[in-house]
Amino acid sequence: MLKLGFIGVGHLGAHLATSLLRADFPLTVYDLKREAAAGLLAAGAQWADSPKAVAEAADSVLTCLPSPAAVTAVVSGVDGVLAGLRAGGTWIDMSTNDLHEIERLAALAAEKGIVCLEAPVTGGVHKAATGEITVLVGGDRAVFEAHLPALEAMGGRVFHIGPLGSASVIKVITNMLAFVHLVAAGEALMLAKRGGLDLAQTFEVIKASSGNSFVHETESQLILNGSYNIGFTMDLACKDLHLAHQLGHEFGVPLEIAGLVEQIFRRARAQYGGQAWSTQVVKLLEDALQTDLRAPGFPEVLAAENNS
Repeated sequence: MLKLGFIGVGHLGAHLATSLLRADFPLTVYDLKREAAAGLLAAGAQWADSPKAVAEAADSVLTCLPSPAAVTAVVSGVDGVLAGLRAGGTWIDMSTNDLHEIERLAALAAEKGIVCLEAPVTGGVHKAATGEITVLVGGDRAVFEAHLPALEAMGGRVFHIGPLGSASVIKVITNMLAFVHLVAAGEALMLAKRGGLDLAQTFEVIKASSGNSFVHETESQLILNGSYNIGFTMDLACKDLHLAHQLGHEFGVPLEIAGLVEQIFRRARAQYGGQAWSTQVVKLLEDALQTDLRAPGFPEVLAAENNS
């Protein structure tokens, strides 16, 4: 069985790493905050003091980090993954990364005889907790198939999108759609509230209608219970929307709706802070109209379930 390393065990990464432990993969972990790995260490993971040390203990290293800059530092830094991984090893990036940066880092890895896959995930932290998140993989087909047992341990559906870089593109697209849907869901709920409708019933009607979306089914609940606790920050949302903006510019696609949504998210980050949950973008509308979107039947326990 492959010896795996996992770097970045925050809100999402900890769940992905836990799924690997459940599947009995030998696992060595590292994070800037050792306390973030406490549950994994208690479950049998080994700790390493640097990304390089993780790589030295592993056949394949997975990274799940908050930004392209963080990935670059962890992978190509002096004590990085490429400094410790042996020739023949594999680096798998599960971050939402920049198309060209993942290609550049993969080229550096290839010079050392290391192969690379990208495997960003989509579906929400709550699906990562149950091993049902969707995994989007780009890279060589044979390398993908060699790591399929580990990928399937973390995800309910695993797609091989195509060559390296292709998964980065589809991941940015899915996140862009999710943020568009979130802002639209907030506006819809506010229309219902101002129209005198019962919000709990409105939620169910939208869920059963042509206007439904995965985001409405999940994140609208977190708005209605007032927790907003999606386990995904405003900083991350703004980063992903900027990546979409860059792709639109590069591919010559005018992203008018996504551009407007990016502006709304930037205003929300300025108002509530970069570590606020991304769902709090809807709070801009609530605060502007001095009208909350709370509803009976959506207790805050749902937030804990969503982020467990």
